[in-house]
Order: sequence, then C-alpha cells, then structure tokens
Amino acid sequence: MSTTTSHTPSESEGRPQTATATGTRPARLIQNESTTEIPVHLLFRDDPDDGHGPGGRAPVRMPSRPAVVGRRQGTGELPRADPPAPGRRRPRPWIDPELTERPARVLPGAAGVLAGACGVTGCLAASWWAGVLPPLAAQALRLPEPAGAGLGPAQWAAYAGAGLLGAAGFGGLARGRTGRAWVVGLFGRYRGTVRRTGLLWVNPLLRRRRVDVRLRHWRSEVIPAADPGGTPLRVVVLVVWRVGDTARAVLGLEDHERYLRECVEAALARVPVQPAGGGRGGPAAAGEALTRLVTAETAPAGLEVFSVRPLRVEYAPEVAAAMERRRIAALDARERAGLLSSVVDSVEDTVTRLTRRGLVDLDDYERKALVRDLTVAFCAGRGERVRPGAAASATGMDMLK
Repeated sequence: MSTTTSHTPSESEGRPQTATATGTRPARLIQNESTTEIPVHLLFRDDPDDGHGPGGRAPVRMPSRPAVVGRRQGTGELPRADPPAPGRRRPRPWIDPELTERPARVLPGAAGVLAGACGVTGCLAASWWAGVLPPLAAQALRLPEPAGAGLGPAQWAAYAGAGLLGAAGFGGLARGRTGRAWVVGLFGRYRGTVRRTGLLWVNPLLRRRRVDVRLRHWRSEVIPAADPGGTPLRVVVLVVWRVGDTARAVLGLEDHERYLRECVEAALARVPVQPAGGGRGGPAAAGEALTRLVTAETAPAGLEVFSVRPLRVEYAPEVAAAMERRRIAALDARERAGLLSSVVDSVEDTVTRLTRRGLVDLDDYERKALVRDLTVAFCAGRGERVRPGAAASATGMDMLK
C-alpha cells in the first residue's frame, strides 16, 4: 500500500529539499556544519510496555555518537575555551599542638628568698652541731657552746639538705622585665612562657630562653623588586611586627627574625611595586598587598605583622637614566596637554563672546584667521608668562581694524 503526500507550492518553497533527482545532497546552508549519523533503528523504535521490540525480541543496543554539530577544520572557527582550572591552595605548615604558648608555673620571688634563707640557716645549724662553727661566729650569733659531735653521716646529710634548699631558693630567683619573656623547657620539652614582671622564682632546672615581645620596627636593606611592567626596582621597606606566640617563634623556627626577612623578600618578588606618582595607588597599594601576604605567611610561625610599607622606591641603576627621561617626557606631555586645553578654552570663549554680542560679523575665512591668531597669541603669552587677556585684546583689535 502506497501513500502519496502532496505539498502546496508555498509549503515546498518554505523549506529546503532534502535530495535532488540525481540523489546527490544539496549544498549546505551552513558552510561549516558537520553532523553525525543517527542509527535507523532509533527512528522506528517501538516502546511497548513489556520492554521488548516488535516480534517479542529484545531491542538491539548499538553504541552511537552524540548527535551534535561539530567544528570543521580549516573554517577559522576557534575551539571553545575551557574554564581555567582553580588554582590549588598552598598547604599551610603543620603546627605541633604542643607548640602553643601557655603560662609557665612560677612563684613570687619572696618564696625563693625564704627558701634560700632557710638553706643558709640550716648550713649554719649543721656547722654548729658538728662543732666546726668558728667561735667568733657563735658568739656573734649568741649560740651556746657546741656539742662537738663531729662530722658524721647525720651532719653531712643536714649539710646536703640545707645546701640544696639554699641553692634552689637563690638559684631560681629571676627578674621579669616589661616587654621581655622567657620560654622555659625541661629536658627538651616545652613547659611554658613567663611574661610576668618583678622578682620571680623559676625552677632552676628549667632552661630559659629570653624573647623580646615588644612592638618592633625593622627597616630593611635595599631589596630588589619590580614594577607592573617588569622594570627592576630597589625598595626599602619598614616592617612593624612583634612576637605573638613565643613557643612557635622560638621553638618552631631556627631564627624568627631571619624568617621574617625572607618572607618580606619573597613577598616583594610576588607583588609589583609602583613608584610614587605612577598611578594605581603607588606605594600605598603595594604596602597593603605586602602586609596581607606577609601576615598570612608569618602567622603560623607565631609572628604578628602589622604593616609592611615601602619607604623608598627607586629604579635600578641600569635603568634609572632611561626611566628618568621617560618620566620627564611624560611630565612635559602632560604639561603641554594642559596648556593646549587652556588655550583652546580661551580661544573658544573669546570668539563666542565677540560673535554673540554682535561686535564682529565674521565669515568662515575670517573666523579661521581669528582663531589661528588668537591661538598663537595665547600660546606665546603663556610661554612668556603674560596675561592672556592682554594678548587677546590686542589681537582682537588688530582683527577689527
């Protein structure tokens, strides 16, 4: 059974024909189109409820490429740019939980003085007990006659106990100062930080390391840097910082001051610095970027950085002369542009006022001549530092004559 389908002329003209009489494919409407083949069984596929094709047979699954329009080579069509992959964050240094500042156990200095005095008293008593105390000292202390028992084991034990007590009492005395701290440890283990001031007693067996925790200013030497264009610079920066966590700064680093210097140098290698007057914020914007970067780098090490400010920014000696000439040329061009704008405004104002008030009736040739003469007069007046009004009046009177 055949079915004939007729199309009206309007319908036939409204859509392109798919084939010609000779069986060849017509010219493409889009010159750079490229399609893929669609399997025939996908066009005439039945979807029965039982999930099988016609005749009770399971449908044949054939792999097919996605039916999308591809790009032809040599047509000038650029491939689609893939979105940039997100940059990986730099891993932060691992921080030992033990290296966190905590207060050390200390006693007031009066306890150490009392213990030392008790030790000295015990030594004197042991000497009197053994009968080795000099008679003059016994008389001065108003002690009775010694028993003269001699230096036996009991006397030596009394000597040892009193001596240890006196040594521990006087040996643990320390003076705490404002702005200074001690990082103390026992047998290589961190035991705490002493920030108290005044006379204190610290365990004499603990090892003490003095740390300066005051607000400090560090003025660097000349550090190489670069501007946004890659021109080499020489920069001197001022860093305001202090030690925030004494445990990390002293025990986590070999030299925290050297680490800070190296962090500043590394930041200057990554942040471009604009000289003063160069735009884009100048050294102030570079200082803010440097402060954020150095603060993030030194925070895990227990250092607090408040500001990193460039004090002096100058070009390297090998490019200083060329950049100075470029700067002078830019200033001269800026001055010339400002002078030209002022002259043009003055000429426009003069011509407008003369013609609007009806003082002169000028055609195109005379207007051009007046503008030319006024421009020359104003430029000469600005160069010789004369009043523009006088030159304009003189030139206007000449033109009127």
